[in-house]
Amino acid sequence: MEILYENVLQLSWQHVVMWLIGGILIYLAIKKEMEPTLLLPLGFGTLLVNLPLSGAINQVLADGSVQEGALSTLFEAGISNELFPLILFIGIGAMIDFSPILSNPKLMIFGGAAQFGIFLTLCLASMFFDINDAASIAIIGAADGPTSIVVAQKLQSKYLGAIMVAAYSYMALVPIIQPPVIKLLTTKKERLIRMPYAQRPVSKLTKILFPIIITLVAGIVAPASVSLIGFLMFGNLIRECGVLNSLSETAQKVLANLITIFLGITIASQMQAESFLRPETLLILGLGLVAFIFDTAGGVLFAKFLNLFMKQKINPMIGAAGISAFPMSGRVVHKMGLKEDPQNFLLMHSIGVNVSGQIASVIAGGLILNFFM
Repeated sequence: MEILYENVLQLSWQHVVMWLIGGILIYLAIKKEMEPTLLLPLGFGTLLVNLPLSGAINQVLADGSVQEGALSTLFEAGISNELFPLILFIGIGAMIDFSPILSNPKLMIFGGAAQFGIFLTLCLASMFFDINDAASIAIIGAADGPTSIVVAQKLQSKYLGAIMVAAYSYMALVPIIQPPVIKLLTTKKERLIRMPYAQRPVSKLTKILFPIIITLVAGIVAPASVSLIGFLMFGNLIRECGVLNSLSETAQKVLANLITIFLGITIASQMQAESFLRPETLLILGLGLVAFIFDTAGGVLFAKFLNLFMKQKINPMIGAAGISAFPMSGRVVHKMGLKEDPQNFLLMHSIGVNVSGQIASVIAGGLILNFFM
């Protein structure tokens, strides 16, 4: 009874605030179905680590010894060494079909244009944080959780928890954040532009060579991205080689789902009240939102710029899919096109751009590492 009383006395208002944050994440996952595979483990994990003297995380006992917690152990085993994010990239690579950009390679330029917000945010964040922390915060704009974790971990950012939460939260909020930005930057006439899709056959050899060539090129341009792009392309090679169908299916489903569960609940170990409830956290969330908005804007504005010189116009909405939130962003653009014109099918174009954004975000992360490691 005395121990129970002592635990209650350890409870603070910061713990209660974190319970509310965890509850909101769980609500968004279940009620709004916003990336439930990520937000549900993250929300529940937030509750676990914000109980007084929680056994889920490491605790220093009165005699100076350390009582190990399961989530802290998982963090050291799977995130501090970037293992979980990189393994997840194998599953993501196995899910991606690069055929849309292989049949229409010009879509790849939009993936690069949509990384503009990363470098703009880097400049802004450097006004408030050390350069390594600023670079880690900027990569939130890639809307790529695993890349954000790897970059922040390698640059030894002091704000790893806030960066991870922001990256995954904004991935989940794609359907809320992107449409207003797209509408603000486009006219009704532009949103009604139809883009006929002609399926061009892509040979099996091309599909096999593509991940190999991309890995070699990215490795030469940004050596620090080799682990990121390599694991992603390895997963895609498993998919396309045609002799590892069972492994491809396992990577897409069992492996990706298992790692996502561990990743979500392990990230929560960094959401302890004393380290998370700080003014810097709100600033990081704000800067992450700026990066996300300007990445979206960069893709849209680049498409509008190209339209000044092209006879066959591009629907500028597809430029917004150049962020890495695959396949959510591509679907958002497709749905917006259908809402404007029920006969306007932009899915293959937007997914092609979205796939290119996945590659571009990883290369952008590698460039950031090259600059600041």
